[in-house]
Amino acid sequence: MLRATWRCYDVDTEHCDKAGVGDAVRQRALCTDLTIVGPALLNETSLGPLVINGSLFDTGKPVLVVPEGAEATLSPRRVLVGWDSRVEASRSIREALHLLAGAEEVRVAVVDPEATCTGNGAEPGADIAAYLTRHGARVWVDRLASRGKPVPTVLAQHAVDTSADVIVMGAYGSRWLRERLSGSVIRWIVGTPLPLFLAR
Repeated sequence: MLRATWRCYDVDTEHCDKAGVGDAVRQRALCTDLTIVGPALLNETSLGPLVINGSLFDTGKPVLVVPEGAEATLSPRRVLVGWDSRVEASRSIREALHLLAGAEEVRVAVVDPEATCTGNGAEPGADIAAYLTRHGARVWVDRLASRGKPVPTVLAQHAVDTSADVIVMGAYGSRWLRERLSGSVIRWIVGTPLPLFLAR
């Protein structure tokens, strides 16, 4: 995949015990643009969270998580962005800006906007839509009601409904992702049919 995009990359291996996995990943992620975690690693529930945590939380670099059956792409046509007016959501958008600016369609999803967005008088999501538009993205804002469902579940379903190729969201943007990724979060990611671009 990387060779086809003409991006620079290298391949390395590391042999370490489980306790050293996070640090080994952190050391490499510090000098990368993006860590990609595929389905084989996600299915290793004792290893997957360590790799994601080592990169995402210990370096601040983004992670592209690709569950089983999802098609990884660095040039998505349609992107769903989870927006809640928090710093982490803003960082995820900044880190994914090259993906967003090149997409045919960017849907900014605001779940329960009266509870998640700051009151600056503008329509929820209008501020980030203007920012993305200035960077060349073609943006639509979707205001969604959770109806008691967890926000990630609502976002995943909306991504499927809008034929998104990837979901972009901040890793601390909701209580659900505020702590380091746990087994339950990994299970949700594994069950999501789309790649997930996370940043914090």
